[in-house]
Amino acid sequence: MIPEHIINRKGPRSLKDLNPEVIEYLNKGLVETKNLMEWLAADQLVLLKLVLNSLGKSVWYPDFEVAVNAQKKPTANSNTKVIGETFALLTSDKKIYAELKKHTSDLVRCWACWAESTQHDSVPELLKIMKPYAADTHFGVREVVIFATKERMITDLDTSVDLLSKWTTSSDENIRRFAAESMRPIGVWTKKIAAFQENPAKALSVLIPLQSDASKYVRDAVGNWLNDASKSQPDWVSGLCSQWKKQSDTKETAYIIKRGMRTILKK
Repeated sequence: MIPEHIINRKGPRSLKDLNPEVIEYLNKGLVETKNLMEWLAADQLVLLKLVLNSLGKSVWYPDFEVAVNAQKKPTANSNTKVIGETFALLTSDKKIYAELKKHTSDLVRCWACWAESTQHDSVPELLKIMKPYAADTHFGVREVVIFATKERMITDLDTSVDLLSKWTTSSDENIRRFAAESMRPIGVWTKKIAAFQENPAKALSVLIPLQSDASKYVRDAVGNWLNDASKSQPDWVSGLCSQWKKQSDTKETAYIIKRGMRTILKK
């Protein structure tokens, strides 16, 4: 049983505020991280040893250790990616991925996301496999799936836009949010989409269905998308926002417009 004070804890504001007892639970994969500080503090190699043991694959550990230590500047993000990619190199066993995908630890599910993302050549196949990760209950997994897919989607942008435009009708706000967030022209810590910086209208089939979304999580993504585009195409964004204001006189659309116009209004 996990103590209630562990389950109901709040994430620490800084690394120095971390509770050692919490780190122990994280490293055993018994709880999810609460915020970025806990995510950064978890020892992924310690957790990996336990996961490999549970899978009956302890013999694989040296391969992971070599891969992680071979990095010039290892970070929590890069360790997650390297561990996932190493899983992909070592196995394509669906039973193993099924275990990783349902693991309590969000970090383990992130490894699975990276691993599976490398094993599919086409964008339709990739997005089909990645959809459950985009719908994950944990914020960290939902961010990693963007890191793991965006560059691939850029290589076949028209197909990506076509498929994601269908995701905008999902009843799951996480799926709808992914459709907008993964296609941001600039985004956070991700590759820029030059085609959208030059011609943001190419993404309208994703944006229009979300222009008055009920979810703030989705509205933030759409507003941030427009703000990204405003850095290179301010007139286009201003025109679209004016159009939306006339077409959709709702507080949800007004929220998106305010967020999307914030850089323009500062000038």
